[in-house]
Amino acid sequence: MIEDVTGIQRIRMLYLQLLYRCNFECLFCFHGERLKHADAFTADEAISLMTLMREKYGTDAVTLLGGEPFVYKDLPQVVRHAKQELGLQVEICTNGYRIERRLTEIAPYLDVLRVSLEGVGATNDRLRKLGSYQGALSALDLARELGVATGATMTVNARNIDDVLPLARTLQDFGAQQLKLHCLRPVGHAADHPELIVTDPGAYARLRESLQAADLAIEVIVDEDLSADGAPEICAPVGGPREIERIESDPRGALTMSCKAVGKDSHAFWYDKATGHIVHRPSATDELTLAVPDVVYARV
Repeated sequence: MIEDVTGIQRIRMLYLQLLYRCNFECLFCFHGERLKHADAFTADEAISLMTLMREKYGTDAVTLLGGEPFVYKDLPQVVRHAKQELGLQVEICTNGYRIERRLTEIAPYLDVLRVSLEGVGATNDRLRKLGSYQGALSALDLARELGVATGATMTVNARNIDDVLPLARTLQDFGAQQLKLHCLRPVGHAADHPELIVTDPGAYARLRESLQAADLAIEVIVDEDLSADGAPEICAPVGGPREIERIESDPRGALTMSCKAVGKDSHAFWYDKATGHIVHRPSATDELTLAVPDVVYARV
């Protein structure tokens, strides 16, 4: 269905949000009130969607998210199937809080563990949860012992922008391979916290300069909206490219191709769990109709 409407023939990665439920309630979470919703994929539904993407669109990687994926009871089954039966590269994005037992169980089938961190020490804990910083570092340490590659994500905001470089250095010391920096978007909980928005027009330029001067060994990937001029306007690919980097499914089955549409209910496509098919449900506000630009990432 996606190919029929857009011409897209290949989608490299599936971002699969297994459930909304989470053991955190971060100030900036794009899910917002949906963290309280019970929507989730069953293991069979998750496996069916991964299989469809692999067979129809040549998808070779899956990132499992939530909510918090480590509170998803069928996580081991989904991870094993993705790796052993479908041959996908498997990444999990997690808050890293008290995941040691389950991480040890799934480590043989996991390629990358990516933890979400929002700064060093108390900066992170004020934005996420008390004790979450040390919990994430412990998860990184264990993953390294288990032979799993690691990385991190950080949503840059007014409270943590000065912690980007210290966090990058800390992650580097823990053997993480990459830090991915996201721009805060005012959806979900972030819409209720305007104080988190970076209002200094020179702040992003100073951030980039400090990262470039630091000569880090860790790779730092930056959302190009973290710049004075913002990212180039790369729009949803109607009549455009035959291949895109990713598609994201929320726990209801709603699909988005642009990360800038995530959390905004701008879905042109849905995965119908009952039939196991992707369906087109156009609307006046979907990401294709509005030509929502995608997020552009680049290495610092």
